[in-house]
Amino acid sequence: MGSQEVTNWQGRNVTVAGLGVSGIPAAKVLHGLGAVVTVVNDGDDDRARAQAAELEALGVTVRLGDGATLPEGTDLVVTAPGWQPGKPLFAAAEAAGVPVWGDVELAWRLRDLDGREPAPWLAVTGTNGKTTTVQMLASILKAAGLRTAAVGNIGVSLLDAVLGEEKYDVLAVELSSYQLHWAPSLRAHSAVVLNLAPDHLDWHGSMEAYAADKGRVYEGNRVACVYKVADKATEDLVREADVEEGCRAIGFTLGAPGPSQLGVVDGILVDRAFVENRQKNAQELAEVSDVRPPAPHNIANALAAAALARAYGVPARAVRDGLRDFTPDAHRIAHIADVDEVAYVDDSKATNTHAAEASLAAYESIVWIAGGLAKGATFDELVAKSAKRLRGAVLIGADRALIREALARHAPEVPVVDLDRTDTGAMLAAVQEAKGLAEPGDTVLLAPACASMDMFANYNKRGDAFAEAVRELGA
Repeated sequence: MGSQEVTNWQGRNVTVAGLGVSGIPAAKVLHGLGAVVTVVNDGDDDRARAQAAELEALGVTVRLGDGATLPEGTDLVVTAPGWQPGKPLFAAAEAAGVPVWGDVELAWRLRDLDGREPAPWLAVTGTNGKTTTVQMLASILKAAGLRTAAVGNIGVSLLDAVLGEEKYDVLAVELSSYQLHWAPSLRAHSAVVLNLAPDHLDWHGSMEAYAADKGRVYEGNRVACVYKVADKATEDLVREADVEEGCRAIGFTLGAPGPSQLGVVDGILVDRAFVENRQKNAQELAEVSDVRPPAPHNIANALAAAALARAYGVPARAVRDGLRDFTPDAHRIAHIADVDEVAYVDDSKATNTHAAEASLAAYESIVWIAGGLAKGATFDELVAKSAKRLRGAVLIGADRALIREALARHAPEVPVVDLDRTDTGAMLAAVQEAKGLAEPGDTVLLAPACASMDMFANYNKRGDAFAEAVRELGA
């Protein structure tokens, strides 16, 4: 069912698994191509019924509360990325020889639907830093005068990008492990796995399966497979990938780069990969101060974005200009205020231990506000690595005891305030307690290492509550 055989869609029975940000656009596109579309969905609430009514008005069949059943006669399943591979629907599809695509796979198959040469994809995945890196990459590409957009897991539909009226030169594509699992034929121009740490293991089943799905981003790369020098697991994925002849492995490092690497020398981001005679020559790209915020993990994001842009042929000046133009999203190491010579920083987006570790590594003396829903995480490694930086800790949320116990084991000298409450007002109390522990020159850092849903609708609301509490301190 390739996109070049457009007539094949006419009358094809396609089952779309899941309503929502990917399922609804997929159903509409497939219906528009002449497919007979049935949407199955687990939920049967008011929102799902409203979405179903919208699709049924177009002629799409919707079955609510029936997400585990494969409709008879299905030729293809297109699934929302979050649906777990173990669902009976997929077992039934496999038994019937029915292919399963994700929304990314569908977009990839349809990208040349109008007969034009499709825009190549520069793909970004990893446990943490994907969104920031994709946004940096898009900013760099725009600075080079290219028509581009940051799309994919970032919340902008890839289907809209490949089928919309606007034509792009190149796309900066954020891909989750879920999306990669369901995208078997994706072949990017160049791609990066930023880092690998345990995450979503309940979905993938094991760290090996999670890593393998991340590694799919390298399959068939044409120009560059970009990896993190300090994370051998990412380099191993490059070695295992089946790429096009001539595709290069390009490392990025916070140290001085070797040949075929990008790195940092004396506060300068340097390219020794996309230059003539890389054994001897290097190209200055930007200064560390052009990266905002200049925390170590964010500099790594900038280097990864620069590597993909350079693989596409972007000039060095555009890297600098793009990084200068880039504005980070809220709740990502956002400096809120200085109160009594103490900095207050919101990194509510640090929803897992890997992200929190990177955040804690950016500051020398920290009063750490942490806690929430652990999602099965353990905290011993995080606390052991960060203990020397901690002035104190204030713990909130449902699973705070796990962090408290790790602190007792690995940082027993660090004073800990355990707030036995999970209401949203606990954030104000946490900030006030942190103020009492902090000394001039310290940073009070919200880097929860946990999800937010025990107390807040999402990490944005948690970060907003922190910022409001800091403002009350300084009032």
